[in-house]
Amino acid sequence: METESEPYVRLASLRQLHQVMADMNTARSLADTLQSVADGVVGALGYEMAAVNLVRQDGDLVVAAFSGNSAAESLITGRVGSRDSWDRRLNMGEQWGDLVFIPHTEGWVLDDDDVPQWYTDGPAPRFEDEWHPSDRLFAPMYTPGVQGGSSGELLGVISVDRPRNGRRPGAWGREALQMYAFQAAIAISNARLRANMQRALVRLERDQQALRASEESFRQAFEYAPSGMAIAEMGGDQHGRILRTNDALCRLLGRPASAMRRYSFSDLVHPEDIGTLLRTSAEGGRAELRLGRRDGSYVWVSLRNSVVADAADGPRFLLTHVEDIEERKRRELQLAHRASHDSLTGLPNSAELRSRLSARLCRRQAQPGVLESLDAAYGGHPAFDAPTGHGFDFTQGGEAFEGFDHHVHTIAPEDGRDDGTKGLAVLFCDLDGFKSINDRFGHNAGDAVLIEVARRLSGGVRDGDTVARLGGDEFVILADGLGKADAQDLAVRLRNEIIQPIRAEGRAVRVGASFGIGWAHCGMTADEVLKSADERMYVEKRSRPKQHRRAG
Repeated sequence: METESEPYVRLASLRQLHQVMADMNTARSLADTLQSVADGVVGALGYEMAAVNLVRQDGDLVVAAFSGNSAAESLITGRVGSRDSWDRRLNMGEQWGDLVFIPHTEGWVLDDDDVPQWYTDGPAPRFEDEWHPSDRLFAPMYTPGVQGGSSGELLGVISVDRPRNGRRPGAWGREALQMYAFQAAIAISNARLRANMQRALVRLERDQQALRASEESFRQAFEYAPSGMAIAEMGGDQHGRILRTNDALCRLLGRPASAMRRYSFSDLVHPEDIGTLLRTSAEGGRAELRLGRRDGSYVWVSLRNSVVADAADGPRFLLTHVEDIEERKRRELQLAHRASHDSLTGLPNSAELRSRLSARLCRRQAQPGVLESLDAAYGGHPAFDAPTGHGFDFTQGGEAFEGFDHHVHTIAPEDGRDDGTKGLAVLFCDLDGFKSINDRFGHNAGDAVLIEVARRLSGGVRDGDTVARLGGDEFVILADGLGKADAQDLAVRLRNEIIQPIRAEGRAVRVGASFGIGWAHCGMTADEVLKSADERMYVEKRSRPKQHRRAG
């Protein structure tokens, strides 16, 4: 600002100051704004040099713009002064409103600190208000709307040096610099806001591009996945309804995508696997079950669920991965069948027989005092049999109550009379004359006889009865719900089936059969039951003349 007597200020000077502020507020970037601030101090306020020190994120101040002296600009631009040193400056000297003036008589203590500064030599002042080369004048810039000291957030500090008129600024000069610092703070805040908005827009556009790329990647991964994929609703009235399927799942189930949208997985699952599906947790759950194809058949699949949120607070969907495990399940079932069945006849083997028999027998007794307490609590219930502790569903969380076997108590008809009691009959069958067929015609003929006997035994029992090959030429039949007469009739019928001629190696052969009937009841082991039936079979075999043991 030109030298002139205060308070007389030329209108041209005010127009110049107004134009500088307009330029400062219309700068396109933060860097342009800072340089406009420095240039405005020199061009409109009448100082030979000005520096804009900007507060960084770490709190220190950097010389972000300089004007008035190219040598000084190259020396100190970009240099940093610590916040502590700046706070020391702003808290000493004379307070001219929001300005801080440190006369040369006090400022010498700041000569060696870390704040970037420029020194100019000159003579000592000749009169009281003459500017000394070591005088310092600072105009702090605070957040807009907050003026008047340390209560506002410091944005930066304008440093000025050497007024052109050689005098310390008067009331008008001080007011002009203070007003300019206030407008500069607004311009800097606006520039920062614009910069932040631009960065936010760039980030948003980048995020949107990444989202579009991610959505496209997901769409392609979903559509072209080699295994089945489905998206279903989660929550609400339509929970579980299938919204979208890929081609692999449609091909697996033989159903078009339009038809799949009418179902949920609970509509497609095999009735026996509904419980498995319901026990599967929706979030991250897994299950192996059977899904129905369009032709009415079922395929074994592995379901794996993941929850996908559509937006931050938007609806959630269930992403289900469906893997075809039909071949693996078939192999597993084959392996399980081979482990539990006789390879020659296909009947359950000895291990499977004992397993099925043991499942019907209980060995554990109620712990002392348990029956008495339960009798007191449930003695009037028709399903509770206090003497045995069986017949009542004592379950907690799906597990049998401690001290009881959770199954129907097995009893047996009494020996010596048929009192109408029904029980689990165990028929032990031993072939008569089988060894001679092996010896005379070879093992192939013997195998053919065993296969045919197994077929005849299986055809002569009811659905649900077990026919097992114990080993060699020994077979066992488990037939539940029979009385003594029923079991004897069954043994006769099976013997009559077995003694019919059998084609083996191109010739007709005959074998006989001896049956021993044992009864399973709780308190026995599977081996004890089989031993009992085996002993009865030998009693029956010895009771018949040798020539009558095999017909033909």
